[in-house]
Amino acid sequence: MIFFYRFLINIIFILSPFIFLLRLANKKEDFKSFKEKFGFFKKRKSNGKVIWFHGASVGEIQSIVPILEKLQNDSKINKILITSNTLSSSKIISKVKVEKLVHQFFPVDTNFLTNKFINHWRPSLALFIDSEIWPNMLLNLNKNKIPTVLLNARITKKSYNRWVKLKKFSKKIFNCINISLCSNKETAKYLRELGCKKLKYYGNLKFAQSESESIKIENQIVKFISKKTVWCASSTHYNEEKFIGKVHKVLKKKIKNLLTVIIPRHIHREDQIKEELTKLGLNIHVHKPKKKIDINTDVYLVNTFGETKSFYSLIKNIFLGGSLINHGGQNPLEAARYGCNILHGPNVQNFSEVYQFLNKQNISKKIYSYNQTANHLEKLIYSKKEKKKFNTKIKIIGKKILKKNIKEIYLILNHNNV
Repeated sequence: MIFFYRFLINIIFILSPFIFLLRLANKKEDFKSFKEKFGFFKKRKSNGKVIWFHGASVGEIQSIVPILEKLQNDSKINKILITSNTLSSSKIISKVKVEKLVHQFFPVDTNFLTNKFINHWRPSLALFIDSEIWPNMLLNLNKNKIPTVLLNARITKKSYNRWVKLKKFSKKIFNCINISLCSNKETAKYLRELGCKKLKYYGNLKFAQSESESIKIENQIVKFISKKTVWCASSTHYNEEKFIGKVHKVLKKKIKNLLTVIIPRHIHREDQIKEELTKLGLNIHVHKPKKKIDINTDVYLVNTFGETKSFYSLIKNIFLGGSLINHGGQNPLEAARYGCNILHGPNVQNFSEVYQFLNKQNISKKIYSYNQTANHLEKLIYSKKEKKKFNTKIKIIGKKILKKNIKEIYLILNHNNV
């Protein structure tokens, strides 16, 4: 099976320049990402200890920032290498205030490139975040006796069903992982059946919070929002913005001074979103600091990375995307930390345990139609009930989970004397 996988990944590698050109046209790649994915790595400026984290995109990278901040203070660690797959994640990483951090894009998972990567960076420890399972990389890390951790591990039922069909191959790959620190109980069960040697469950690392978190937002935007009745749709995916536009139209009949803020998951879709909403007869303002905002703006479209928290600090009624389509939802904990009411669609299997927790606290609510969403938002907007102070509770949970995860990381570092 590994022979077949390597054959298939090599075919993809041969075709990838054409795939790259398509992604470049759609603003999903640039020449820097292409270069690094094809084995032209950054210069290794230090011969000291390198700790390596890999996460697919924005959510995975943001979840480990509290860990990066702790490791930054360890004098034995010379470099913290972060790899990721997307442009959006690289832009988020550039804003992380960790001096030892260096970012590059994850190479195509061929046997040759993964060996080249390992020999170039020589990591003392490799940590794969969430559900990042790359067979060639894991096999070659194991061959080089580099300890490997699956951090904040998450395996969905759909993913498990695919892996379990290839039992021998799955066992070979998952056996390469020294320890899996699971984000939920379902994942622990699946990973055990797939052949992981050692498992621990402490909770979802996304409860943890960065110590250097800061809020920056233009005064003009703050003033404009303060004069409006406002709600926010965050981390929206394809087709969800149209849904949000229809909610706005229903709600505007009852609330004249209404403003909807949309923060799409992928900002390269800006033109498409603007076109869709304009067709609904809505006035759109694209987020540009210092550009005057028309008083008749219906939708304020945010087209930059890393400003979600700033808007959560101002807006207390939030819809979280990736939940109306079959994507599995987005992390609701960031919004919850800022005391927001959270609405979401029915597809939140990626964070089912987190949403169950928030639902018990009356923080989140499931919605299905735009009329239902508009009605619930109206109730929230006019509600005079004081919001529960939920931030402290999340902080306590987050600190416990963070502490246990860091302890496990150091246990494996010390055990392997790396």
